[in-house]
Amino acid sequence: MADTTWIGKPIKRIEDMRLIRGQSVYLDDVKLESPLHMMIVRSSRAHARITAIESSEARALPGVVAIVTANDIAELYVTGDERENGKYHPVLARESVCYVGQPIVAILADTNAAAEDAAYLVNVEYEDLEVVVSPFDALENTKFVHPDLETNIGYQKTLKVGDTEKAFAKAHKIVGERIYNQRVAALPMEGRGSAAKWDGETITVWSSTQGAHDLRDDLAQALGLKKDKLRVITPDVGGGFGAKLTSYPEDVLVAIFARQWNRPVKWVESRGENLLSMTQGRDQIADLEVACDKEGRVLAMRGRLIADMGAYLLKFTSDVAPGTLPMLQGPYHHLEHFELELFEVYTNKTPVSAYRGAGRPEATFFLERLMNLVALEFNLDPAEIRKRNFIPANAFPYKTSAGADYDSGDYQGAMDKLLEHSNYAKLRQEQQEVRSQGRYLGIGVSAYVECCAYGWERATVRVNQGGTATVLTGTSPHGQGGATSFAQIVAEQTGVELENIEVIYGDTKKVRTGMGTSGSRTLAVGGSAILGAAQKVREKLFALAAHVLEASQGDLELIPGNIHVRGVPIKKVSIQELANLAYNEQQLPEGLEKGLEENSKFDIQNATSPFGAHLCVVEVHAATGEVEILEYICVDDCGTIMNPLLVEGQVHGGIAQAIGQALYEQVLYDDYGQNLSSSLMDYVLPRAHFLPSYQTHRMVTPSPTNPLGVKGVGEAGTIGGTPAVANAVIDALGPFGIKHLDIPFWPQKLWQAVNTKIS
Repeated sequence: MADTTWIGKPIKRIEDMRLIRGQSVYLDDVKLESPLHMMIVRSSRAHARITAIESSEARALPGVVAIVTANDIAELYVTGDERENGKYHPVLARESVCYVGQPIVAILADTNAAAEDAAYLVNVEYEDLEVVVSPFDALENTKFVHPDLETNIGYQKTLKVGDTEKAFAKAHKIVGERIYNQRVAALPMEGRGSAAKWDGETITVWSSTQGAHDLRDDLAQALGLKKDKLRVITPDVGGGFGAKLTSYPEDVLVAIFARQWNRPVKWVESRGENLLSMTQGRDQIADLEVACDKEGRVLAMRGRLIADMGAYLLKFTSDVAPGTLPMLQGPYHHLEHFELELFEVYTNKTPVSAYRGAGRPEATFFLERLMNLVALEFNLDPAEIRKRNFIPANAFPYKTSAGADYDSGDYQGAMDKLLEHSNYAKLRQEQQEVRSQGRYLGIGVSAYVECCAYGWERATVRVNQGGTATVLTGTSPHGQGGATSFAQIVAEQTGVELENIEVIYGDTKKVRTGMGTSGSRTLAVGGSAILGAAQKVREKLFALAAHVLEASQGDLELIPGNIHVRGVPIKKVSIQELANLAYNEQQLPEGLEKGLEENSKFDIQNATSPFGAHLCVVEVHAATGEVEILEYICVDDCGTIMNPLLVEGQVHGGIAQAIGQALYEQVLYDDYGQNLSSSLMDYVLPRAHFLPSYQTHRMVTPSPTNPLGVKGVGEAGTIGGTPAVANAVIDALGPFGIKHLDIPFWPQKLWQAVNTKIS
């Protein structure tokens, strides 16, 4: 990359000072005049008919304005994925409930305390129905989550490519395993929340969402309103990880009630509600086999995937698992034959939806565990088995047999760099030395590639009188530092100083269209749209400067704050002067329109394909089953690096969640469909002292899919991290003859596995 002023530099986030000073406004900070507070009475049963709802005591409480059941409102459903066997989530349960935590009754009161008190006094009576908890039971179709469907299979897909039967018949070795990718909770620091206000014409909704425009469209569909009668605003959003892409029943309810009672309505969930009713992630089971030749090259894969969707289809519920299938080839060249069957099944659990990576982490985990099992079968080092299978760097762009398109890559280069930075040969030597001392060190590697970024974005860039700039974008950052990277693009193109650039997003009145933030698309798609608009503004600035300086545009160059004649730095004009000139019609040169505002749309035609290699070193204490992470090293390639500080932050956060899934996190249900992980006393999140200091390294393989050359990095850590940690733990247990265990690796699980082998 040519030398730049802003691009590629470690610029501190421009958002942070406001957050540090406590000037941020999250959903619960939104001030409304005399609002009604909403509280939800949720199902305590996983599957039951509602036989009666007794609320007289609750209605009698001071401050209670209304107690609303499904019989009091129209039959409304939350927008979800379209499927032939689609069962969509009712706003309030009418006749039956299908998971613990499903909304049944909405309470409106003058204070949150009164609403909460009333909720405790509402008594719902049930007639229990058969509960489907296990996805294997769901697949048998002997008892049903939705009896009217007469099946629990919500979606079925087959991927059949090449001649799998022939490849397996000729295989030198066949390696297989049943691998679980357990259900996890997204658990953003800020839970969900919605507020709404009706002004007689328009409903304004404030929501902690990742996509203001999608929520507006979903509410318009649910309520039968025109889109211009709804305005959605996202205040500061404290994390989402995909779970805030979905529209929820509470979003619809606050909008209904604000109009019905002509008062603002506000709802903010508790952490307990969050763990019960926010969409959960992963929950896929794979029975997979691979066929290998005598050199350890993996040629074919066959098997079955079962994805637990939970009780209803919400947005992305049924899109996650189909995204797993095409990524099962990963970064490997010879894997050309597939025969895979996917079943998405309903169970009496909280619905599943997108969670950081959405299909890509699941596929990588399945594949990278299989690659380690292949290495064991061939008695080869795990790094070596991957090198024998990588797609070569000269093969890009590359279309996989499984159907994914990779724009650019150098997977061998990433692995080589990882082995170099980790001093891999020395690690293996140390591992053997300490084993003789009764210590169990494990070294795990993983390689990954993902496909991300989709759709389109529009952007507006305006340089205002006085030399400040305003950026409007339809993407909606919520902690990633998007405003900073957007401002860097505009500063680079226009010369406006970074601190004078305002980035506006998350308001459907100010920014009419947009696709929100998901799938590592923000910079590649949203940033490219901003670049296009900024380049148009730049052209006009140079035209104005050429007029003022009486010079050819080709002789001008931009430095922060000024445009000057190349080689004559004293002959310059400031951006502020040019901005003032641009809004003065009488002084404008002929042919130039008033103002410095331009729009642009960018529609990405092909996904970007970030990639990398991760390594984790652990020690497993056999006496207790505890896992201690000693080192974590990664090499990630996200194309052109806009801001290394932001990249570093995204990688760090992703690895933390990956370690959480590998070692600590799991949403557990009992046989009655009760969530056993419904508090932070029971659901284990990784704490700061659980995590090591990471060594993060980067490669730069620019993407040809967008003018910035960037690829996403927001999901990289979760994709590469979980299999690296899991492979390290299993490697540490090698002396006990353990080849595979299912995550999470809780101490009791490892202790039991070790002691079973010893006994």
